[in-house]
Amino acid sequence: MTSLNQDIKDKLSRLNVFEKIIVVNFVVFVLTSITLRFSGFGSGLEWLSLSKSASQLISRPWTLITYGFTHYSFSHLFFNMLVLYFFGRSFSNLFKADVCLKIYLLGILSGGLAFVIIYNFFPSGILNTVGPLVGASAGVRAIIMFLCVYLPNKEVRFFTFQFPLKYIGIALVVLDLPGFFSNNSGGTVAHFGGYLLGYFYARQYQKGIDVGAFIDKITAYFSSSKSNLKTVYKKKNSSSFAGKNKEEFDRFTHQKQIDLILDKISKSGYESLSQVEKDFLFRAGK
Repeated sequence: MTSLNQDIKDKLSRLNVFEKIIVVNFVVFVLTSITLRFSGFGSGLEWLSLSKSASQLISRPWTLITYGFTHYSFSHLFFNMLVLYFFGRSFSNLFKADVCLKIYLLGILSGGLAFVIIYNFFPSGILNTVGPLVGASAGVRAIIMFLCVYLPNKEVRFFTFQFPLKYIGIALVVLDLPGFFSNNSGGTVAHFGGYLLGYFYARQYQKGIDVGAFIDKITAYFSSSKSNLKTVYKKKNSSSFAGKNKEEFDRFTHQKQIDLILDKISKSGYESLSQVEKDFLFRAGK
């Protein structure tokens, strides 16, 4: 059993951030499906799904995140995870894992807030017959929109067709518009919350501003005492580089190199990169 647990841990440790998100979504789906099948009641997912009622949100604030890892049907889960997998591969090769995760989580959060806000401002409007919100679509769309805005001219291939990435973003938004008048109007509102977050994140990131930096501060606050000791030790022995310690300076220059290469891709395409630049991006995405 110990060997099996170790094998599982080793395999999970080798997954990139998107593959880990996919695993979590499938695990949650399996557990909730088992719960609904054997518990004898049909409302078990109410503790994970997001209600459009502001009062219920106040009593269950965690649902602003957990709804994004919950799916009622396998087809809904499969489609979301399939899209996330294909776009995640490109994302992971270009950006650090923490950036990927922050955009995904903030996309879910933004989609959930849009869902609740729209209903409570227009209680007799388009969401009047909508039930609780579930699904990772807002987070997935935030990832796609970020890529489309940050690298609008990056060429992508679809079978025999090749076109700039920005057209995928435009097509998704246009195809989602009729959803406002469908039975899934609440889901469509969440989709557009994800689109807006992805667009805003990309625009700010182009200016060197990481709008998800507060998540780093939260995780740092809850880090272990061992990590804190290591941080103190590094600060005592690090030299100052332009007002930053060595670790901060190295991280800053590393990201600048990535940004310069991404700008080159945006203007001239991936094939314009030298082999050294391609190798650097590949290593940076790990």
